[in-house]
Amino acid sequence: MRVCVDVAYHESGACAAAVTFRDWSDAKAVDEKVVHVSKVELYVPGEFFRRELPCLLAVLETLPPAKTGIIDGYVWVDEASKPGLGAHLHQALGGRVEVVGIAKTKFRGAAGVCEVMRGTSKRPLYVSAVGIQSELAADCVRSMYGQYRIPDLVKRVDYLCRHGQASGPLPD
Repeated sequence: MRVCVDVAYHESGACAAAVTFRDWSDAKAVDEKVVHVSKVELYVPGEFFRRELPCLLAVLETLPPAKTGIIDGYVWVDEASKPGLGAHLHQALGGRVEVVGIAKTKFRGAAGVCEVMRGTSKRPLYVSAVGIQSELAADCVRSMYGQYRIPDLVKRVDYLCRHGQASGPLPD
């Protein structure tokens, strides 16, 4: 199983969402979860993971273990292998889960990043990974369902965390 996770923040806390699926090319999710987190850390520049990671772990705890986790962001944030959110998530999950970061904007100095063009977009996605080679992760992201730059299941998890309501297990 694979899982896309994301977090949105609001005045009274955060909403973390997860969308699970079996194969990279799946058009539909197997399950959707949303967890509301009332207590979140303040944003500290350079330490975004301290705010986001507890929320991601809260939603992941509601699901069976996954083979791959997909995040909105980077795995590594500099050439010296400074861990980003993805590396921190990988470590928090005991190194048992591959983590693929999909970023929409270029972060100068980020390590191990592959540019992925999707659909007719002129702008790439920036894919990084831990537990799986970045080039393979980039091929997997390229194969994800959806005709536009952002894969449909990545759009779905973003929607869920922003709107705070999931449908739960989906019928076959």
